Amino acid sequence: MRDVTTAQPLDVQPTPLALLLLGREADPRSERGVECPGDLPSPSDPDLVERARVAKEKLGDKVFVLGHHYQRDEVIQFADVTGDSFKLARDAAARPEAEYIVFCGVHFMAESADILTTDSQAVVLPDLAAGCSMADMATAEQVAECWDVLTEAGVADQVVPVSYMNSSADIKAFTGKHGGTICTSSNAKRALEWAFEQGEKILFLPDQHLGRNTAVRDMGLSLEDCVLYNPHKPGGGLTAEQLRDAKMILWRGHCSVHGRFSVESVEDVRARMPGVNVLVHPECKHEVVAAADYVGSTEYIIKALEAAPAGSKWAIGTELNLVRRLANRFAAEDKEIVFLDKTVCFCSTMNRIDLPHLVWTLESLAEGKLVNRIEVDPETEKYAKLALERMLALP
Repeated sequence: MRDVTTAQPLDVQPTPLALLLLGREADPRSERGVECPGDLPSPSDPDLVERARVAKEKLGDKVFVLGHHYQRDEVIQFADVTGDSFKLARDAAARPEAEYIVFCGVHFMAESADILTTDSQAVVLPDLAAGCSMADMATAEQVAECWDVLTEAGVADQVVPVSYMNSSADIKAFTGKHGGTICTSSNAKRALEWAFEQGEKILFLPDQHLGRNTAVRDMGLSLEDCVLYNPHKPGGGLTAEQLRDAKMILWRGHCSVHGRFSVESVEDVRARMPGVNVLVHPECKHEVVAAADYVGSTEYIIKALEAAPAGSKWAIGTELNLVRRLANRFAAEDKEIVFLDKTVCFCSTMNRIDLPHLVWTLESLAEGKLVNRIEVDPETEKYAKLALERMLALP
């Protein structure tokens, strides 16, 4: 038997990923979080709302606050504009007089805003730990390796990359450098149509579900036309023959919120609410999209509920902060709106932006201290902007 009293302690070193998740290291090119560098006010401070109001008023036109639809109500109340990620980035670009752009969203959104705004503007993310798990599922190194696999299979010259807006600046830059474009959930079909005019195949990054749903549901391709590239397997887990036969090469990424919805969720809500309309985001799984009545982007969901008749019933498959806000907004019009799943599911990283972080940010800026600036390096910005401009040029 081994004498445990004399055993030497194991020399176990935390991995870089573990250090990031523990908040003990920083990687400015990653969506993974780091510690807040300042002293946050207490969440129980009864004066937080007033402090945010005073600091924002002191900054005046120097600050422009963007609030993504998935943000908490306590944060949204201080947003000058609300919207999805790309709308907010464009809104920021349309305010060149604002010295500070405070983006209440996640890391890749702030990067997009920095790419589209002027060099004299500073984009600030109230909490650097506000990232996106989907964006983190495709790193620059992994995508470069994927391109090598496509090259070895003899198909790279036929492939046009299309990257979802929910991707890092590095991935957008890769896309721009390789002749591709960016898409949003509302213009994904147009982006794919454009890409198929440029080449025979598409590498869709990083959300497999949006790529599959758009190709199959909106464009008439078959599931057999799609293959799934897994960056954690040699060669992506695909043979050269599979890559040659495929029309859509989907990256193995997904949204942790939208990926939770299931066909069982749809069946359950239909049983509980006869006559309900099921409306889901295209980041949901293909079988969930197929079982739903309506499918569309965040903006589509909002507009659909605005146009819905009084007395109608809706089950919404998207982030809970938005669903709850819409339910409260339309309650007076006798529209019954519920979350598709029984399980509460906020976007955990989006929810890192809370009132204490916003107060700390605004008060720091009001004191002349620039905090949590998000900057994209010039080379990355050049090619990422090229990909974004191709999207803006889509008919």
